[in-house]
Amino acid sequence: MQSILVSEEEIERVSVHQFTEKAYLDYAMYVILDRALPHIGDGLKPVQRRIIYAMSELGLKATSKYKKSARTVGDVLGKFHPHGDMACYEAMVLMAQDFSYRYPLVDGQGNWGSMDDPKSFAAMRYTESRLSAFTELLLSELGQGTTDWQDNFDGSLHEPTLLPARLPHILLNGTTGIAVGMATDIPPHNISEIVAASIHLLKHPDASVADLCAYIPAPDYPTDAEIITPAADLLKMYESGKGSVRMRGTYIREREDIVIVALPHQTSGSKIITQIAEQMTAKKLPMIEDIRDESDHENPVRIVIMPKSKRINAEIVMTHLFATTDLERSYRVNLNMIGLDNRPQVKNLQMILSEWLDYRTLTVRRRLTYRLEKIQKRLHLLEGLLIAYLNLDDIITIIRDEDKPKQLLKTQFDLSEIQADAILELKLRQLAKLEQNKLKAEETTLSKEAKILETTLKSETKLKNLILKELKADAKKYDQPRRSPLIERQQAQAFDETKLVASEPVTVILSAKGLVRAAKSHEIDPRSLNYRAGDEFADAYQGISNQQAVFIDTNGRSYSTPAHTLPSARGLGEPLAGRFTPPNSVGFVHVLLGEPNTDYLLASEAGYGFITSLENLYTKNKAGKAILSLNNAKILAPVKITDIENKYYAVLTSAGYLSIVSLTELPRLSKGKGVKLLNIPAKNKNQEKIIALNQLQPETDIITIYVGKRHLTLKARDIEAYTGERSRRGQKLPRGFQNVDRMLVTKDN
Repeated sequence: MQSILVSEEEIERVSVHQFTEKAYLDYAMYVILDRALPHIGDGLKPVQRRIIYAMSELGLKATSKYKKSARTVGDVLGKFHPHGDMACYEAMVLMAQDFSYRYPLVDGQGNWGSMDDPKSFAAMRYTESRLSAFTELLLSELGQGTTDWQDNFDGSLHEPTLLPARLPHILLNGTTGIAVGMATDIPPHNISEIVAASIHLLKHPDASVADLCAYIPAPDYPTDAEIITPAADLLKMYESGKGSVRMRGTYIREREDIVIVALPHQTSGSKIITQIAEQMTAKKLPMIEDIRDESDHENPVRIVIMPKSKRINAEIVMTHLFATTDLERSYRVNLNMIGLDNRPQVKNLQMILSEWLDYRTLTVRRRLTYRLEKIQKRLHLLEGLLIAYLNLDDIITIIRDEDKPKQLLKTQFDLSEIQADAILELKLRQLAKLEQNKLKAEETTLSKEAKILETTLKSETKLKNLILKELKADAKKYDQPRRSPLIERQQAQAFDETKLVASEPVTVILSAKGLVRAAKSHEIDPRSLNYRAGDEFADAYQGISNQQAVFIDTNGRSYSTPAHTLPSARGLGEPLAGRFTPPNSVGFVHVLLGEPNTDYLLASEAGYGFITSLENLYTKNKAGKAILSLNNAKILAPVKITDIENKYYAVLTSAGYLSIVSLTELPRLSKGKGVKLLNIPAKNKNQEKIIALNQLQPETDIITIYVGKRHLTLKARDIEAYTGERSRRGQKLPRGFQNVDRMLVTKDN
């Protein structure tokens, strides 16, 4: 085995930074230019272009027999595109799906996927394919000198760098792709609208995007769903090259049923049904009885929604579904493509059509030039053949007698090399008089055509008129009415979930271990219910089933959930830990229900508190919402406030101090620590705490304070002695009522 020695001078030393930077940039440019982005000329990515060219080379025209897709994919990979077979086949499938491509380029036979599941296509060994008639717009001028050719990956074959598209295919079918640092999302459009705008721009090169949008109001997807984006937003999208298009499914009424007949582009019907069914299970659509899928070959989209009553407003139901399901979707638009300068750029509508018209003008010029050159060569040949017919006897003599007649023919009759070869190759049967007449007629016809071609090539006006004529002819041949109607609609709004639920009395019960349940009554005694072993009653609150249930944990955080979603009180309850995720492992101690504007007094045992409305405690965050700052103190049971202006609060400490203060002295906050409800001296903070807090109306209420079996009753004349200002110490209760147990406020009968 012979070793190879490399000298120091032959080793190229490059830093890792420089090497990786160059390698990454090379890769990025390869992905951008040769993989992910389409070219403005023919609107195709390299893999799409190679598939179409390979199929044309296999003779798979629209009028040919189908061939196995595996044969096509094999040719594409083996000759032009040495990459993954499934990636190539999926690109081919996409071009065959009439629900994915506005104008399919491949005509497939077999299972090519469905609108409901585009990825459900059969393997390439089962499906058959050929080119669609529409590809004639891409291939018909390919052999007419209209494009440049390049070597394939191994240099054994040639392939076209671009296809000579007769129409701006970049906008007709659009495309999506992700490159390195950039992406493209070009929507499809209607062929007649694109051609009309192209013709207008060809006649008026200074036309603005707004002028072109008079012909191209919006994209045209391969679905009958509505485009509901406002015209002003669409204009901005076409002016900037970036934006979004919003689509909404369409429905009809069949008696009482609502029938969805069109879905937004690339939306799965089964997913829509699943989304609606989940809402029905969660009781968010109580007005819907059932939903079924009646889609078939004749009706690709037919989803039937059955309301429970004839009185159900279908428009309101569908507005909710548009807002909460994929029946309404947005599609990103990013008109990023490779231009004629081989650089990627986001272009506006005017730039795209203007640049494509330049490409088309160049293509037509090259086609005419190629044809003119062929005619001129044929005329030159015909000229020599006619000379031969005029001097037939002499030429026959020279050919019969001379050893090298070619040179003599050239000299004697002033013929070129090509003309002399053509004369020498004449067959005897072509020497007839009839053949001479045919040649003269052909010469006359070709001379006229050559003159027309020369005139057209020299005149910009005639060249432009030719392009206009061809654009109109192609648009007429492949014209299809717009599929996606452009209709401006109001923004869809989801139902207020609480308004969908029947308004029924409910009692929410919370256990000491954080289990919750709801009883459909206010008559139930929560303490008499069964609890799990080691668990017991903690709190309960009465309200209405369509209200939000608010839970407060030991850290002063609030959590909320619709009351109607809570489990029935017939069971032992559901752990709140399954619905919420508190930041720390804490317990839930209080539950509240009521109207959102209901006021509550929140306070801690340390003597601080504030007034807040119940809606401030609502949150969609599963981790809860910080409401009351406790500073290691415990939270007291929230006190419902019914009339701030005319009522007071009574606060009682464990040391027997009672203070009655007007509620108007308390601040209204959304969260925080609050203010002092009464003053607890600093030296007593570790021993003394608030044990009772109640709302009070001194003129009509009675305060009863309990110490064991003894109690103290305070009526209006007694209450006045304990009334004072906020943050004062309060008045001490009589002897024997310092270590109090609880305080009760009742009406004076």
